[in-house]
Amino acid sequence: MMYKKILVALDGSQLAERILPYARSFAKALNIPAELLHVIDPETLMPSLVAKHGRYYNVLTAERADQDNYLKGVAASLPEATTVDCSVEIGRPAEVIVDRAAAHAGTLIAMATHGRSGVERWLLGSVADKVLHATANHLLLVRTTEQAKGSEAALLERVIVPLDGSELAETVIPYVAELATKMNLEIVLLRACALPTPVYAAEGYAPDLEELWEQIRKESQEYLDKIGGKLRGEGWDRVSTVLLEGNAAEKIIDLAHKPPKSLIAMCTHGRTGVGRWVLGSVTDRVVRHSDDPVLVIRASS
Repeated sequence: MMYKKILVALDGSQLAERILPYARSFAKALNIPAELLHVIDPETLMPSLVAKHGRYYNVLTAERADQDNYLKGVAASLPEATTVDCSVEIGRPAEVIVDRAAAHAGTLIAMATHGRSGVERWLLGSVADKVLHATANHLLLVRTTEQAKGSEAALLERVIVPLDGSELAETVIPYVAELATKMNLEIVLLRACALPTPVYAAEGYAPDLEELWEQIRKESQEYLDKIGGKLRGEGWDRVSTVLLEGNAAEKIIDLAHKPPKSLIAMCTHGRTGVGRWVLGSVTDRVVRHSDDPVLVIRASS
């Protein structure tokens, strides 16, 4: 089985709860247990809590009890067939989330990323950003803003797989294929192509751009057909291909935004010398700007 557990990180806010419809869908379709995790960061405890409960120990005890009750209330909304554990830990949230997931192989981390509307470049919430770059586990992310709608049902109908012709991008396919089977999703293989930049011309020679475009389109479609044919040959009938022209990240986001409801599945690069996972520029932009859920798969997993 691809995933053995889904770890849902919640901070008590309505924004964080936007991940819940997707967590429910994954837990139910994959028949895996869920763990709801809240991390109390001692550095963020309000002075008013200290005044109310007295000693610092009493504050932590009271806060732990409050958050445990909160998680139990959330747990009641998950599918009845799903085993749900509730955990309240104390520490730095990102570190606790990463360590918790690493302790159990096959754990999928699910969390919402807190964004702000009205700004051109949306930034990941600091906790989500740290988890994204530190964890070796797969990560399900959904971007949320204060203007986003509430807990809509996560009726996913397709999974979009952006491909650039590299073996790295193709590492998501085995995971996507199993996920598509369990969740009854159409697999959409997407390639966004563009002219090489810059297009160099020798002195006295101007390249035929239309001819070059035609060659790029032809090779890109043949590549998609090859991957799609392989999947169909292995038993996945609901596979389609989409070839678009233009900026890859923008085309991925635009396609996912159109009906039906989509999940985007993408991979990361390897680790740097400081142990941080490197996002490709396209993956980074999609994660930061897409309003649709993104499944980030580690290339070396």
